[in-house]
Amino acid sequence: MSWFWIALVCAISLALADSFTKKYFSHFSGVSILLVRLSLPGLVLLPYTVSAGLPDVPMDFWYLLLILVPLEIAAMWFYVMAIRDTPLHLSLPYLSFTPVFVIITGYLFLGETVSWDGTLGIIFIVVGTYLLNLDRIGKSWQTVFSPLTAVFRVPGSALMLIASLIYSFTAVLSKKAMLYTEATSFGALYFSLIGVVTLVLILLFQPRTVAGVLIRPGAMSLVGILMAIMVVTHFMALEQVETAYMLSVKRTSMIFGMLLGAWMFKDMSFRQHLPAGMIMLIGVVLILI
Repeated sequence: MSWFWIALVCAISLALADSFTKKYFSHFSGVSILLVRLSLPGLVLLPYTVSAGLPDVPMDFWYLLLILVPLEIAAMWFYVMAIRDTPLHLSLPYLSFTPVFVIITGYLFLGETVSWDGTLGIIFIVVGTYLLNLDRIGKSWQTVFSPLTAVFRVPGSALMLIASLIYSFTAVLSKKAMLYTEATSFGALYFSLIGVVTLVLILLFQPRTVAGVLIRPGAMSLVGILMAIMVVTHFMALEQVETAYMLSVKRTSMIFGMLLGAWMFKDMSFRQHLPAGMIMLIGVVLILI
C-alpha cells in the first residue's frame, strides 16, 4: 500500500484517539493522560514485541533508543501540559511546525531533502493548521497573530513549541533507528519500551493514577488500540517516504478532528474552519503529486 494512504490511516487513528481522550479523560490529570496515551498503546503492542523477539542489530540501534525514549516521554508531557493549561487556539497551531523543523533535522541526520513543490505543500499544511485553530478569527484581526505573540506571554504556547521541536528530532532519529530493522517490528518495540518506561515511572511516583484510569476500562482500551494503530502506521509510512512529507500528511488529523468534533461534541464551527481545511488539502495534493 502507498505511504500516502497509510499516513491517512495514521492521521485518522490519531484524530479518533484525540477525540476519545477528550471525551472520556478531559477531566483527568496530565499524568493520567500520559498513562492513556503512552503506556496503554505500549502494553497493547507488547505481546507482538515479545513474540517477535529482539532484533539482531548493532549497539548504535540501542544507543538511539536510549536517547529517543526519554525524548518521546518529555515531548508528550509538554504536549499534555500545553493543551491542559492553555486554550487550544493558542497551543495546537505550534504542533504544525514539526514538519518545518523536520526539513532541517531530516537533512542533518538522514540527508533527506524535499522538492520545492513538496516544501510549498508543507507550508500550505502549516498555514491551514494554524488557521484551523483560530476559533475567534473574524471577530478581531488581532487574533490572527495571537498564537505568534502567545509564545512570549503564554507558558502553554511555549510548551507546545518545545514539544513540536522535540518531535522533529524523535521523528528523524526514530527513522534512523528503524533503518536497522523492519518498520512494523520497530514501531511495536519502540512504543512498547516507551509504554513500559512510562508505566514504571508512574508506578514509582504516582501509583494512585493507575487505579484512577482503570475506572474506565472500555475507553482506556479503545484509546490504547487506536494509539497502537497510529504507531504502527506511522512507521510503515515513514519507511517509504521523506519524514517531512509523512508528518505533513499526518497533521491532517486536525481535519478529521474537526469533523469528529462536529459529530461527537456538536461543534458547529465546521463552516468557519472549512477554508483552513481546504488550504491543508491543497498542501496534501501538492505533496502527493
